[in-house]
Amino acid sequence: MKYRTIGTDPATRREVSVLALGAMLFGSRTDEETSFALLDRYVEAGGTFIDTSDNYAFWEDGGQGGQSEQLLGRWRRSRGISNEIVIATKLGARPLAPGTSYTDNPEGLSAKVIRESAERSRERLGMDKLDLLYAHIDDPTVPQQETLEGFAALVAEGTVGLLGVSNQATWRVDRARTLAATAGLPAYEVLQYEHSYLRPRTDLPSDLFPDGTLGAVGPDMLGYLRAEPGLTLVAYSPLLKGAYVHPDRLLADYDHPGTPARLAALRDVARETGATINQLVLAWLIGRELPVIPLVGVSSMAQLEENLAAVDLELTPEQRTRLNAAH
Repeated sequence: MKYRTIGTDPATRREVSVLALGAMLFGSRTDEETSFALLDRYVEAGGTFIDTSDNYAFWEDGGQGGQSEQLLGRWRRSRGISNEIVIATKLGARPLAPGTSYTDNPEGLSAKVIRESAERSRERLGMDKLDLLYAHIDDPTVPQQETLEGFAALVAEGTVGLLGVSNQATWRVDRARTLAATAGLPAYEVLQYEHSYLRPRTDLPSDLFPDGTLGAVGPDMLGYLRAEPGLTLVAYSPLLKGAYVHPDRLLADYDHPGTPARLAALRDVARETGATINQLVLAWLIGRELPVIPLVGVSSMAQLEENLAAVDLELTPEQRTRLNAAH
């Protein structure tokens, strides 16, 4: 395994593995025995960075979520896991009532919600301190100053370490970080967005993003990362939910002229390296000049082993240049 540091403050920064494990469906669609086995193997391989959220996986049973955090809490207790494993969780997108969703009835990011949600997460996970806490989605109904002060209070109390943000416009992230700096508050240091080798269209609207998606990394986010070297990008859905292996799963977001050329470049380099397409995508992300940590979701040991092997795959400068140039 290889490692990198997230965060800049010596009091809160952490060293984590360059491959993060997503626990979104652990405890719901993925049963407990399988989930425990996958977590054990990940840690055995040197993995130290696990991702969840307080709303995972509400859509599986029409509830409000919490199954993933609860399972991770049981796993931590049964294995004697302490602070050697960094567990990141999120708040703000938990449905306020069963049968609703984060698009129509989210908890949001008020100071009250931040405190209450963080407390619930700590109880479910069995952690005195949350290693990394994200604002899961934006909440334009609450002043950013209130949100930042809500997070800052938990950091000051020692119940939260690092802060992160997900699924917000780059300008909103920058504004929040500027407000935090001006007020002397802790700022978002970890950004979690969808990012892969294929480039998505960002103009297609959705229920959450009527003006076009804000959840996927575009040139504005990449430029922001270059300008702010203290930030780290955690890339969710790096394998596009199996679409590299099953092209029929590619969403409309990737239906544009650049996709076939980049898929062809992947196939060429995969033949040269003997690696799978999935391994090649993960290796490309891990080895980027920008600080990127791919976040993989797995449901079988075979998938996990394939992903773990990508950590040791080294691309030559020529291969990386060829992949980057395809469009």
